[in-house]
Amino acid sequence: MTDRGLRERNQRERGLEVRAIGWVESPLLERAGAPRQGDEGAPEAWVAFEAEVERGLRDLVAGQEVLLLTWLHRADREVLAVRPRGDRSRPETGVFATRSPDRPNPIGLHRVTVLAVDGPRLRVSGLEAIDGTPVLDVKPVLPGLAER
Repeated sequence: MTDRGLRERNQRERGLEVRAIGWVESPLLERAGAPRQGDEGAPEAWVAFEAEVERGLRDLVAGQEVLLLTWLHRADREVLAVRPRGDRSRPETGVFATRSPDRPNPIGLHRVTVLAVDGPRLRVSGLEAIDGTPVLDVKPVLPGLAER
């Protein structure tokens, strides 16, 4: 596809619709108090799903690792460069080379462990998202994925 074709397609897709299928229920209430990564002391949390997608949770089991895709609703979508972890001694870096939540499309990617499945709710560990964060999707972690 030509550069022009890509630009035209991107213009059409600007109306792309994504909807939340659930929400995070967490004791983390503010970004300032949340760990930056799930393995940095994130508390256990619940993910409550809309009833219409409950059937999609059917084969998830306790102990399974999944990837949660979230919409980081409190992110600053105008940010294109950051100092990683807010460290002023580090050079400014483009957001696409970082895990910063502040970015044009603030999609969060969280590798968590399912602790329990209770109807339309998952209890998980390792989730650093704050309370009320919209959940967009759940995907299983595939064995050996990092090696591919």
